[in-house]
Amino acid sequence: MKVLIVFGALLLSTPLFAAQLVLELGTTARTWQTEELLQHPDARTIQIAEDVSYKKPMNYRAVPLTALLTGVEPDDHLQAVALEGFAAELPAAPLLNTNGARAWLAIEDPAHPWPPLGEGKGSAGPFYLVWTNPQAGHISPEQWPYAVATIKRLSAVAERFPALLPAPTVTQDDPVYKGFELFQKNCLACHRLNGAGDAQFGPDLNIPFNPTEYFSGDFLKRYIRDPQSLRRWPQGKMPAFSATVLPDAELDLLVGYLKHMAGRKQPLAP
Repeated sequence: MKVLIVFGALLLSTPLFAAQLVLELGTTARTWQTEELLQHPDARTIQIAEDVSYKKPMNYRAVPLTALLTGVEPDDHLQAVALEGFAAELPAAPLLNTNGARAWLAIEDPAHPWPPLGEGKGSAGPFYLVWTNPQAGHISPEQWPYAVATIKRLSAVAERFPALLPAPTVTQDDPVYKGFELFQKNCLACHRLNGAGDAQFGPDLNIPFNPTEYFSGDFLKRYIRDPQSLRRWPQGKMPAFSATVLPDAELDLLVGYLKHMAGRKQPLAP
């Protein structure tokens, strides 16, 4: 009996899990273990006043992302890949800021796990990209990827996925192109378009049909603002995009890009 009691006590005192984060930022890769990150010299406890995923204030042990992005330049492009297929496309410049909106890698301590994101769901761990003062950088909910497993430096989205590009006649100062930039920031983490993209999470937004083809009136905009107000189901994961993070003018540009791309469908590879 004593042996069983001691064994049980050991189980209770043992961390539930440990994880690793892979950084692919150039010719070599660096793997960080949970314990290494928790003991990183720049790690500190931060408070997030309005956590995007938990919808409440949260405290985290976190490392400023600038301390981990060795060799990354402001003009570079990064992708944060989550365990479940979420692939956030992230321009490097905001991640390297040390003033205003600042990016942090929050680390879940196995001895003190974070709460679940909802009934039957896991936590936002083991690694979660969070922001202090996000309003200063107009940070989108899609720039808060959780359950992150890998961060990669890649070429720009337009170079990797030409099927996402507007017509060649569309210049970079055209509203449609600005909508394309907003699509990258707000949608590409979960969705593909014309089969292009790395996300494994949400449906393709052009093949076989573009949402502008089956949402009439202002229902598409209402859906983007609050998905559960139009289609309510317990497992719905699309976040609501409030006017704070996606102002009405930007929402119009995003929908304008989708309308444009409805006329640029490309057959998927067999």
